[in-house]
Amino acid sequence: MKSIYLYLFFQLICFNVFAQNKPNIILFLVDDMGWMDTSQPFGNSTMPLNKQFHTPNMERMAKQGVLFSNAYVNAVCTPTRTSLITGSSSARTHVTNWTSIHANEQTDFPDSVLKTPDWNVNGLSTGANQQSFLIKKPLPQILKEAGYFTIHVGKAHWGSLGTSGSDPTELGFIVNIAGSSLGHPQSYLGTDNYGNLPGKTTFNAVPDLQQFYGKDIFLTEALTQKAKKAMDYPIQHQKPFFLSLCHYAVHLPIQKDNRFVDRYIKAGLDPTEAAYASLIEGMDKSLGDIMDFLEKKGIAKNTIIIFMSDNGGLANTGRGGKPNTQNYPLRGGKGSAYEGGIRVPLMVKWPGVTKPNQRTNQYVMVEDFFPSVLEMAAIKEVDKSTIRDGKSYVPLLKNVSYADTTRALIFHYPHRWTKNENEAIAWTSAIRLGSWKLIYLMKKKQLELYNLASDLSETQNLAQTHPNIVAQLAKKLGEELRSRSAQMPIWKATGKQVAWPDEL
Repeated sequence: MKSIYLYLFFQLICFNVFAQNKPNIILFLVDDMGWMDTSQPFGNSTMPLNKQFHTPNMERMAKQGVLFSNAYVNAVCTPTRTSLITGSSSARTHVTNWTSIHANEQTDFPDSVLKTPDWNVNGLSTGANQQSFLIKKPLPQILKEAGYFTIHVGKAHWGSLGTSGSDPTELGFIVNIAGSSLGHPQSYLGTDNYGNLPGKTTFNAVPDLQQFYGKDIFLTEALTQKAKKAMDYPIQHQKPFFLSLCHYAVHLPIQKDNRFVDRYIKAGLDPTEAAYASLIEGMDKSLGDIMDFLEKKGIAKNTIIIFMSDNGGLANTGRGGKPNTQNYPLRGGKGSAYEGGIRVPLMVKWPGVTKPNQRTNQYVMVEDFFPSVLEMAAIKEVDKSTIRDGKSYVPLLKNVSYADTTRALIFHYPHRWTKNENEAIAWTSAIRLGSWKLIYLMKKKQLELYNLASDLSETQNLAQTHPNIVAQLAKKLGEELRSRSAQMPIWKATGKQVAWPDEL
């Protein structure tokens, strides 16, 4: 009997040592941040819009790790967020649009010509929820079972109210702070109780932040303080942790952060853009505070930080200035199949693995996050019930010159996001293969072809001059969509499905 206890004690000691040697992993996710919304250039040079922002901590992180200049996500938030923790593309999960706070509620803008397919309006789920993507073991659950202390702070938006996907603790997070089915805050202001005011509260009021009520503490700062406090427990108990710090910033409503806004007013920005820039700088301060916290606690050398945005920057409506110029030289913005809607900032800092001040031009996709984190944590997944589309980018972190022009990235948005349909902001699919990009505009029954190496702004449609490449990419896009059981819209006049891109 004594030998059994000694064996169990030895196993426990071995597990604790093994767990402590695993790296901590932080996902620092920003909402609606564009590729150009930073003083840290993600292009090949500093551009005019880079000079509009002040993000010294993004610059600091870029100097310490690897910057991805060609990182892609989905055009709106929930599809990106679900792909992050499932490793599957939105075309496969059928979570192709943002989910409503309310269960079973359609979120498309009404359209007289096309009908939205029967997509998973409730997001993802770990149980048998109607119209949701069933995932038995999301990434946080896998990490939890491998010994990680899992923490979620901020925006969740994986599923609708009343479903398991709306509750981060149902997805494998041990701690959840301010994460629910809501997709944006009612207010960023502590003096407004973040929306929790008697008689004025809506479903968008941010939960769990009562200690800041009535105080002049901006939402981004409150979440940062909560994240630091949540990390104290695993640090004290020498457990590896996974922190998903998902800011509500910089999503609407655009409210000024008084700590930073004067800089932008003095620079001559209009009030809306000045407030937006202050949201960006507040987010950047949070990044710096987290990095400082890790250094103060002596764990920075064993902590990986992954910085990214969930979709391109808002440009079609809601911003100051002329519409669809806020992401220039990228075309379009959030909701669009053009680069402004799907190309985002991504950086990874992994001490001891990534070399300082490195940049890679290899394109990667949001679903790559899942296998990358598993490889970082040295976890071999045993659950094969879910088909993954992601590919680990850990090799890129070790060798930034690695290139693969044979991989195809697939984007699928069979929806209408808002009233304004211009700039490929509704009813689209797209594929990137090497430098070529093909966009399928479903309602127009039209294919557009661009060479991103020579035309980053997608101003020259080469479909007429390169029909062979159009045919090749349309065939590949159609095959990929069909293999993932992607859904297509329906013509209201005939009741027939929109054609696949290779059927035009």
